Amino acid sequence: MDNFDFNNKNDTKDIYFSNQIEESAPVERKPARTNVPVRKKKGAGSTYLFFIIVIAVSMVVSVYAILCMNDVFAITKNKSNVTVSFTQSIEDSSDAIDLLADKGLIKCKNFCKFFVKLRDKLITSSRLGGPYEAGMYYLNGKMGLEGMLMTLQGDTTTKETINLTFPEGYTIPEIVDKLAENDVCDKSALMSVIQSTEFTYSMVSNLKASDSVPYRLEGFMFPDTYEFFIGESAASTVRKFLENGDKRYKEKYRIRAKEMGFTDYEIITIASIVQKEAANTEQMAEIAAIIENRLKDKANYPSLGCQSTSDYIVNKVSPALSSTSAHTADYYMTYYDTSNKSTVYGLPAGPICNPGTDAIKAALYPSDTNAKFFFHDTDGNMYTANSYSEFKSKIQQYAPYLEY
Repeated sequence: MDNFDFNNKNDTKDIYFSNQIEESAPVERKPARTNVPVRKKKGAGSTYLFFIIVIAVSMVVSVYAILCMNDVFAITKNKSNVTVSFTQSIEDSSDAIDLLADKGLIKCKNFCKFFVKLRDKLITSSRLGGPYEAGMYYLNGKMGLEGMLMTLQGDTTTKETINLTFPEGYTIPEIVDKLAENDVCDKSALMSVIQSTEFTYSMVSNLKASDSVPYRLEGFMFPDTYEFFIGESAASTVRKFLENGDKRYKEKYRIRAKEMGFTDYEIITIASIVQKEAANTEQMAEIAAIIENRLKDKANYPSLGCQSTSDYIVNKVSPALSSTSAHTADYYMTYYDTSNKSTVYGLPAGPICNPGTDAIKAALYPSDTNAKFFFHDTDGNMYTANSYSEFKSKIQQYAPYLEY
């Protein structure tokens, strides 16, 4: 190193250190940071969520649409029968559809209600909107909405018909058996309608089921020849009998019954006994007179003394009873046995058959006689008596084989 005089003021040379940079390199200046918001790219997750929602909604709508179409067209329905019954008429399709939904026969009842209203506006020739008659019906989903509602309206699935004749004196069990045997309708459905369905016909409008009476409508299924559809509803079938009977029992009959001091039900009960006791039409008025004479003098003749009433229970009711029946034949006998040894006071609890016009007229217009007893011989000849002693005497004379 050279020797320098640091005190020499005249020395004008600059002094440099060995680590000093001769020329400064240009310095690159970075711009100052500012708070400018930075946009992030939209993620794929939200897009996926949107499409998932769209697909889910589409599936729900599709499933609902399929269920709606299935209710109407029964594409995948099964044929298992479901019993649908109601005791009062349904006036509106909305209530009928609610009932079908309650029974599990349809799934989308609001759509079905809309469909029926729209259909009835477009097709006026065969409306589905009601009313629907009370009764018991066997329905299945395979029928579709239209088929079920048409059935409730009383429409039939077949146009095949059959004519059946029901003679005077037929009982409910006999009528039901004949209808079932000829494929008109189901026996259990008929019995349900007979026992519980309400009808507006004047003769039965207030008629309720009673524990003492085996069949509520016994006496009112008017005997005649009827045309039925094969597979007809039970309610429609029973209605034909009742409608005919209501027309045949004229207003003058009702007036006459009141004049005699009897109700219409009592007249039909008397007529049913007359129908069974008489060997022919000519005997009816006299038998009716004897029955009514005893009813007017219950103090001396508390029972009718008629064998036909107990025969009804033994021969007609008892064979028709099942293990699930509410009562036994012996139970009903306490209300129908009107023999001289019975405890039944006056008339039995109800009619014992379905009488015809001749028997009804006989009950309303009996012959003029004071007789209190009658009996028949084996040829059907009838004998009457005013007293028990006369009755016993004639039996010994004309029919000693009878036990009295």
